[in-house]
Amino acid sequence: MARLGYYDEELLIQHEVETRRRINLQDEVLGDWKADAKKIREENVTMLQREARREAVTIIEDAARTEDEYDKVTILWDCLDKIEGWRLAKAEPKRTELLTEREFYKSDSIIPSPIKHEWWRQLLVGKFLDVIFDCPHEIQEITSSRPIYYLIKPLDEKQKEIMYYLNIRLWTPQRIAAMRGQTDRNIRKVYSKMIDDIREKLFERLYFRYINYWNLTVTQVDFIEWYIREYGKGAIRQELSEEEKVIRRRSEHE
Repeated sequence: MARLGYYDEELLIQHEVETRRRINLQDEVLGDWKADAKKIREENVTMLQREARREAVTIIEDAARTEDEYDKVTILWDCLDKIEGWRLAKAEPKRTELLTEREFYKSDSIIPSPIKHEWWRQLLVGKFLDVIFDCPHEIQEITSSRPIYYLIKPLDEKQKEIMYYLNIRLWTPQRIAAMRGQTDRNIRKVYSKMIDDIREKLFERLYFRYINYWNLTVTQVDFIEWYIREYGKGAIRQELSEEEKVIRRRSEHE
């Protein structure tokens, strides 16, 4: 059997036949819908045209019983969606009209695509930190958390580079490996070891505050308890009354 690309010639013929059938059925469905709407409009002269068409759709939906009739209902819905799309397209704001902020940033005719990038938007409004420190070896400057800053700063250049391209640029390990001339397995191994070390140091920093009921965020508490269950270090604290928690927290400020 002759083949056209990945498809059999027989399948292409069947597809063409089905396409012609649906086109003819579409004309029939739209004709019936418009006829029903016109009849309803004539019976109730005070009804608006759009209300009559909506009522006609309901009649066709309720009358569907067989598979072919449900197929007609589906075709009618598809056609109405297209008609609604055309109607809304006509109402879209033109360049001479006021645009919302979201539409403003999406308009290629007003702002070129590169300037719509978050990097340029921050630069234009005077937020320079992410631009100044857009460098793998200064990744610690991007965070506003002091503990995270002191955990990332001691990393060597290779570790910072991998962290930067994986977490900031969202590169794949394969792409980083090609840039560094290494295997992606080696990249994942270095990153996994680095994250384990950071987690261990972060746990050591937070665990003392945790067992003394000092102030911690919900995320920090969840991390500590996850680390305890995962690695078996430390123990999950017992629940205390609010008065006892207040007494323990006072030692934080003494």
